[in-house]
Amino acid sequence: MIRPNILPLQHVPNARDLGGYVGFDGRKIKMHRLLRTGKLCQMTKEDETFLINYGLTRIVDLRSPKEIELAPDVVPAGVEHIDNPIHGNQSAETDQKIVQLKKTYTKDQYAGFKTMCHQYHSSVSKEYSQKAFNSLLNIFANTKDGAIIFHCSEGKDRTGLATVLILYILGVDMETIRQDYLFSNLMLGNYQAKMNQKIIDEGGSVILRANVRSLASVANEYLDTALLLIDEKYDGIDNYIKNVLKVDDEMIQSLRELYLEPKKASK
Repeated sequence: MIRPNILPLQHVPNARDLGGYVGFDGRKIKMHRLLRTGKLCQMTKEDETFLINYGLTRIVDLRSPKEIELAPDVVPAGVEHIDNPIHGNQSAETDQKIVQLKKTYTKDQYAGFKTMCHQYHSSVSKEYSQKAFNSLLNIFANTKDGAIIFHCSEGKDRTGLATVLILYILGVDMETIRQDYLFSNLMLGNYQAKMNQKIIDEGGSVILRANVRSLASVANEYLDTALLLIDEKYDGIDNYIKNVLKVDDEMIQSLRELYLEPKKASK
């Protein structure tokens, strides 16, 4: 089984270093460069100290402006913070749709599952999401040294898709990419248990609990919603990256040089 490099942070969910995975030409991803996490709003001084010592120079927040307003990141001194929302801002109209959707969570056990599949479909197909992924990859390409955190709320969906893209560009095989994506379920076990208990304490139904489990997890089906759409609508992930996300061969080469260890000289 794939064992990611887990960061020992006390109050930052789902924190991992992508370093160590084998990429293009057998070269491993460098450590202390690409860090995927959940939100940083509860980060302790000890967490801050660890990250500064780990080489943190940039944070890219993939959450919506509304999420950021409700739970702003703790940003260590000297670290650059960039807002780069994958889903844009949530309007009043969107909020109303969410209210209506929540009513179905007590009636249809698959409502949460369908919501997550729809989210992944939107993340791939919506123009503002595509532009946000392009921006994130450009930020990676312009981070010449130091560690960069990219994160959403729990670090599993928006961060998960962003991780799929950068790992693929760096030449990591798809099965490793998938296992890294699914590892969020192990990292978020306590979060999922707390969400379930909260519903129980509030007298929620078993159908609502089933939906919350879907919303609080990652699944092969969610990722496949994105990957199958990429195959069917955009003629594969290579074409999606180049033609939709506007990542050309020069940028791919630049990212590989920045984030992959040098090739070992043959004996």
